[in-house]
Amino acid sequence: MSDRPSPLADPHIAFDVSEGRRDIVVLGSTGSIGTQAIDLVLRNPDRFRVTALAASGGRVGLLAEQAHRLRVAAVAVAREEALPELREALKALYGSEPLPELLAGPGAATQLAASPCHTVLNGITGSIGLAPTLAALEAGRTLALANKESLIVGGPLVKALAKPGQIIPVDSEHAALFQALAAGTRADVRKLVVTASGGPFRGRTREQLADVTREDALAHPTWAMGPVITVNSATLVNKGLEVIEAHLLYDIPFDRIEVVVHPQSYVHSMVEFTDGSTLAQATPPDMRGPIAIGIGWPERVPDAAPAFDWTKASTWEFFPLDTEAFPSVGLARHVGELGGTAPAVFNAANEECVEAFLAGRLPFNGIMDTVTAVVTEHGKPARGTSLTVSDVLEAETWARARARELAAKATAEARA
Repeated sequence: MSDRPSPLADPHIAFDVSEGRRDIVVLGSTGSIGTQAIDLVLRNPDRFRVTALAASGGRVGLLAEQAHRLRVAAVAVAREEALPELREALKALYGSEPLPELLAGPGAATQLAASPCHTVLNGITGSIGLAPTLAALEAGRTLALANKESLIVGGPLVKALAKPGQIIPVDSEHAALFQALAAGTRADVRKLVVTASGGPFRGRTREQLADVTREDALAHPTWAMGPVITVNSATLVNKGLEVIEAHLLYDIPFDRIEVVVHPQSYVHSMVEFTDGSTLAQATPPDMRGPIAIGIGWPERVPDAAPAFDWTKASTWEFFPLDTEAFPSVGLARHVGELGGTAPAVFNAANEECVEAFLAGRLPFNGIMDTVTAVVTEHGKPARGTSLTVSDVLEAETWARARARELAAKATAEARA
């Protein structure tokens, strides 16, 4: 767009475009985004080469197989205790050949994010992705951002470092907005419309959600994702985070960002322009398309994901959001408008509550009840735009501890 709305994602700017094959660092390589990105790279060896991998360390065998197949220069695990197992798994695959450089510990992914490459794909789940995001930007890498939490909790920090076009969004919704926005200028945009599948509980009332189980929440109707993101989709917290992310990426006010429920997940998001026209980006549900935009832009990767078969009939539905059963989007707007450390508190409290729900220590409705209580107790943040990493970490530490306390109290009261 000619009068660019943000120094971040801009469909008209390709940051640091180089000819030939692109070197990619994949963070979160054993997760859903990482494995699909690697599939895309392996199918396009003339376009991409993975130079380094980072993962939590929970799937060491898969990480070793990825490293061996891709012949990467370095491998990192966040859990130091996983390093011996990783080394043995690599030795079994490499034989007498030299192993890649091995890194371990909480800062290992951050080290790789600053290593020489063209693009860093941040597919880490959770706010632990903030440090790698900042490191990649500071090192001048193009950042394919799937880790929305780092932008949510550290928005001002990320925006201060990002150069025009340096961040390409990988979330399907923001990749859709990114592409649709190419059709006009900022002055042409009336509103952004973010679509939501509605998750596994679409159509249920709050009362009907009281007794849903872990298995119910993980049975997403259209997307295959990790457990945390899947539960976030069930509560629609994921959509609330995406509203904040859209605001930060494109500098569109919150009152001009709308959420609509679209069960088929064919339309990934839309942009409504001032002349009344709406542009929608649509593909069958498959994350390889957005990943290809993230690592390939401004070029498109042929056959990155399946296309529609227009010879077959299909029905596309759209419904308004039930804000009573799913208050998460409204709460996200509130913390987004507050700014400062409020989004970090919201995100951290939610991560703790989701963990408690998955472990059977908190009922489904207790997730948002507890997050709301923590956000309310936190109040209006004192530090507006003068946010620091220390502020974020301090706020997150408090929010996690308080969420655990409130969740434990709610569980004890329910059992009494």
